[in-house]
Amino acid sequence: MKNKLRIANAGGFWGDDLSAFRRQLEGGEIDYITMDFLAEITMSILRKQQLRNPVLGYVTDFIDQIEENAELIKERNVKVITNAGGINPGKCGSIITEILKRKNIDLKVAVVDGDNIIENISEYYPQKESFENLETKENFEQIQSRVQSANVYLGIPPIVKALELGADIIVCGRVTDTSITIAPMVYEFGWQLNDWDKIASGLVAGHIIECGAQSTGGNFTDWKLIDKWDNFGYPIVEVFPDSSFVVTKHDNTGGIVTVDTVREQLVYEMGDPSFYISPDVIANFLTIQLADDGKNRVKVWGIKGEPSTETFKVSMAYQDGYSASGTIIISGDNAVEKAEIFAEAFWTRINLEFEKTNTEFIGYNACQKSMVPEIEPNEVLLKLSVYDNDKNKLTEFAKGIAPLILSGPPGVAVTGGRPRIQNVMSYWPTLISKKLISAKVALLDRNGEIVKTEIVESLTGYEQNPIKAKTSDGQRKPVIFKTSDNETVTVKLREICLARSGDKGDVSNIGVLARSESIYNYIQETLTREYIKDLFKDFCKGEVIRYEMDNLLALNFLLEKSLDGGGTKSLMIDAQGKTFASALLNQKLSVPKELFEELNNN
Repeated sequence: MKNKLRIANAGGFWGDDLSAFRRQLEGGEIDYITMDFLAEITMSILRKQQLRNPVLGYVTDFIDQIEENAELIKERNVKVITNAGGINPGKCGSIITEILKRKNIDLKVAVVDGDNIIENISEYYPQKESFENLETKENFEQIQSRVQSANVYLGIPPIVKALELGADIIVCGRVTDTSITIAPMVYEFGWQLNDWDKIASGLVAGHIIECGAQSTGGNFTDWKLIDKWDNFGYPIVEVFPDSSFVVTKHDNTGGIVTVDTVREQLVYEMGDPSFYISPDVIANFLTIQLADDGKNRVKVWGIKGEPSTETFKVSMAYQDGYSASGTIIISGDNAVEKAEIFAEAFWTRINLEFEKTNTEFIGYNACQKSMVPEIEPNEVLLKLSVYDNDKNKLTEFAKGIAPLILSGPPGVAVTGGRPRIQNVMSYWPTLISKKLISAKVALLDRNGEIVKTEIVESLTGYEQNPIKAKTSDGQRKPVIFKTSDNETVTVKLREICLARSGDKGDVSNIGVLARSESIYNYIQETLTREYIKDLFKDFCKGEVIRYEMDNLLALNFLLEKSLDGGGTKSLMIDAQGKTFASALLNQKLSVPKELFEELNNN
């Protein structure tokens, strides 16, 4: 058994820096490289591609990375695990074997699938599963005939089996983002699948590195601390048999790793922090302990876990109408006023009722609406968007934007051709019993032929079916802190806190991290649900829930119904709420002077 395992991440989404893979291979000693390409939106895109060309459905960028780095993978004796297989992992795996054969490189390739249940929907519904929408509780019957893809979030057992078969490159379909990081730990250290604390620790490690450079200084509130933006370092976890680990990166690369960069990533796309559900374990993020371990090194330990559930999450995509967007650029004096005139003229002239419309003034307030001061910009990109089930309406919309150019105020330039009409694939999250799902692991020879197949049952026998009650009403009684006087100073929230925001469907989360314990006590009293709801009133149409994370000095807010339907259905320019954290950090607060001075003196 190894006494330390080095697992590197080389990509956090489809479209990430393709050169990160080689940097991780060349930068220093590592044992594994993981790459996470899939999100709900990505699965919809892959399905659209496959509908146009049946041989597609996988992440083509990964093929290019193997083509470029196959020799180095072999030379460095590094194993690669990825979910780049998307909805066609078999084809992705066979293309990789073709590359390896042509280059005469002896690396074993395994394919993990079994997640794609699109052909089995009628077998499961309604006799065995209801497929009720997890977020909206809507009935599956209303979208059943329009479902285009359905993929189960598989866990670690089939990946571990692929490693046991000797695979060097493992191409998975829709496995959970964190599972590709946990599996090497289970395989190398011999962890039992019901050693919940260790599996939970592996999940936290996977969560920290799954989004690539977001844990090494990317999207970091204190971005000015970074003095090297090129050759950006991607994260590595050095894991020990007891499940503690260190987050780091290669020397001489850009970015930074600090307790704060790790804290920010931990609250990214977070729900209830005490109950982070995966198919492998339920992790309690309130038990995470962090400490500085030297330059660009952060130690993580103490994580507790609970038994995994008897169900898998399923990500479905279904045909849900059409959308289109068009833009024109307006510049010069009174740019906002002119943009408003153009927008009003357009909607009046088009004279059609759409199911959804959106007007955004990019460069002025598109991402933050009424949260920003009214400062007159020199130019505005006017974005007009529509959604409807009647494609003919969208055709009329697309024709109507260009005529604005010559029949409105001056200072206008064309920014593109006629808007394209897009098929909308909407997201339907649901559950399925693990007993209905088996994963298949196929080991391929150099010709892409299957030489060995293993069926991996999903139920391990250790699962439970927990009933989770809310641990909090979303807002506990605040800690009362004392100061010697009532004098205050007005500061932007970013001067006393860090923050990061993310999305899950139509819910945006904003994690706010205090820069000191005293400030944490202060923001518990100040950043209430009511404050956040009022601040984001232009976006949030549902409830705001608040969770406290004392161990990270953090508050996590969930803003329900805040992303215009979320994913591909949203007409917002920021359809995933990525800018919400910055909007919050820009707000001014009156802070006790004593607390602020104490923070700056430390």
